[in-house]
Amino acid sequence: MNTKNDISADALFARQPRTLTQKLNKACVGIAGAGGLGTVVAENLARAGIGSLVIADYDIVEPSNLNRQRYTIAQLGKPKASTLAENIRSFNPYVDVTALEQKVTAANCAHIFAGCLIVAECFDAAESKAALVSGLRKNLPECIIVAASGLAGTGNGNTITTHKMSDNVYVIGDLKSDADKGLGLLASRVGIAASMQAHTIIRLIIGEQL
Repeated sequence: MNTKNDISADALFARQPRTLTQKLNKACVGIAGAGGLGTVVAENLARAGIGSLVIADYDIVEPSNLNRQRYTIAQLGKPKASTLAENIRSFNPYVDVTALEQKVTAANCAHIFAGCLIVAECFDAAESKAALVSGLRKNLPECIIVAASGLAGTGNGNTITTHKMSDNVYVIGDLKSDADKGLGLLASRVGIAASMQAHTIIRLIIGEQL
């Protein structure tokens, strides 16, 4: 069985430019919420060679999560944050993953993500999204937030786009589709938004203009 000792980092990231990998390896990104968005964002960043991830979520894996979240039946009932960290380490032993099994609030988010250059907002509830953004903007103003809004249903994936709301806030989505309106959440459309979040984060880390 292959381990960290016999798979080099160079081999793991051989298909991407070394300079890009080096920049990503120096960055720390926060993942606020380890559900349909967070599991995909975290996985994509880890596979790209991000240096450090801070994952925060107080929930456990439930059957209804499995249609779009990167967990397995064997992981039902387990804490999402630590389980996602375990999954990431199974394919990239070089990423430093901190898993925090706690609820993220406006009061504690700056402390949780204090060392992060960028935080991915990956919540379902609108109030949780608003609390994270307001808390970080107030207490950690230099931190960049890449959020998501409008990814429910079976609508055209091309309507999910990147919106620059301010210098440090980006929102991925169509800004209108809502799962609470009976549209549902599908792995394909949620995955598009999550992958765009991860790609936006990568572009910001390497200094591309959005």
